[in-house]
Formats: sequence, C-alpha cells, structure tokens
Amino acid sequence: MNENKSQNDEIVKNPCEENDGSVDNDSPIDEKHIEQIEDSGSILAMRGDNVIHCLTIVGQIEGHYILPQNNKSTKYEHVIPLLVSIDEDPRIDGLLMLINTVGGDVEAGLAIAELISGMRKPTVSIVLGGGHSIGIPLAVSAKRSFIAKSASMTVHPVRSTGLTIGVPQTFEYYQRMQDRITNFVVDNSNISKEDYTNLVMNTGELVMDVGTILDGQRAVEVGLIDSVGNLTEAVDCLYEMIDNYKKS
Repeated sequence: MNENKSQNDEIVKNPCEENDGSVDNDSPIDEKHIEQIEDSGSILAMRGDNVIHCLTIVGQIEGHYILPQNNKSTKYEHVIPLLVSIDEDPRIDGLLMLINTVGGDVEAGLAIAELISGMRKPTVSIVLGGGHSIGIPLAVSAKRSFIAKSASMTVHPVRSTGLTIGVPQTFEYYQRMQDRITNFVVDNSNISKEDYTNLVMNTGELVMDVGTILDGQRAVEVGLIDSVGNLTEAVDCLYEMIDNYKKS
C-alpha cells in the first residue's frame, strides 16, 4: 500500500469547483459527518469518483404528531428536504436506503415514498430486520430493491388509533386510503393488484389480525422486492446503476 496516499483520495470532490487542484472538504469520515449520523441517521460514502448518500429508515415513521421520546422514529420533516437536497446536489450520485421499520404514519410514509420514486438519480433500498406496513411502499419506491434473507415484511390493511366514528363514510375513507397504498405498491413493484389485495386481506395466517407476513425469499417470489441480498450486493448494484446513469 502506498503510504504517501494523497489526502485528496479521502475527500469528496466538488465538481462545481473550478479545476484548480483544490477540493471541497466534504470527507465522509470527518467529525461533521459523524454528527450527521447522530442527527439524521445518514452519511456520505464513496467509491472512486462516485458518492452515495446512505439514509436509514428506522423505528416508526413519525407524521403530524410527535411520538413519545422512548420511541425510535424517522421524522418526515427531516427526510423530505434531505431527499430534495440529494437529488439536486451534483456531488451526490445516488441514494442507498437501509430500512428497518415497524411502519407508522401512512401519509408521511407515502410522501417520502413518492419523493424517492420520483428522483432522477439511481436509488437502491434494502430491508434489514423488517419493512412492515407503510415500510413496504418505502422499500419498493427505490429503482432497485433488496431484502435480507432473515428480514420480513408484514402486509395488512390500514389501521387507526383513537376515536373512530362507525359510519359508512369512515369505512369508505379507509378504503380510499388503502387504495392509495395498493396502487403505489403495484406501480413500483412487480406484484399485481389482485395478488397484493389478497395478501392484505388474508384471514388465515395471523391469529388476531388480517394480513400476511412475508420472509425475504417469499417477498421476492410474490413480486414485492426485486432480489434477496446483503449490503455488499445492494451497494454494488447502486454503483453499477450510477455508472450506467452517467453513461446515458
């Protein structure tokens, strides 16, 4: 190994800067980016000249109401502007999402998923542990999706906590909400609407609930996720997509 390795090799170069030999101090290993992990659960990583943004979606997706402090959560008001920044920053070439979520606020989750599905840059998601409930639209929103062999995904109908008025309009509202989720998943994966609806309304698997639990391999077989894989395979796929994107 060359002991005289240039410091520039560990710094993310800013392509907007004039080629004067200087580089922007955006190293993904400095204290600034360690603080970024603690604050937003994200970090920059690089391979050669390619830079990716790694974003974690963990705990519950927090929506319009603040969750108790003992709950791990992903705050949509932090993630949404971050996604815009990633797609617009010329120094960042792609997005890697690490997903381990129990679900959460439906509209907040859909908002994040819609932004990711509409990004120009290459995006890859990998489900680790669990990608339950509204975590499913988040997982399929990337251009390529992976799931760990030991991970699982729980598909179930829309749920609500708190006061519910038992009138036909309430159930119609829930049906419309479920249709929004179903249509997004179907549009961004390889599963049919009929098959997904059957998984959602399955009454023969969960003892005290409606729905289906899919392990990693089965999630791929039904068409929800593209591939079973690990972190290395997901990262390699993203860099390959970046290379193809730059050539196009």
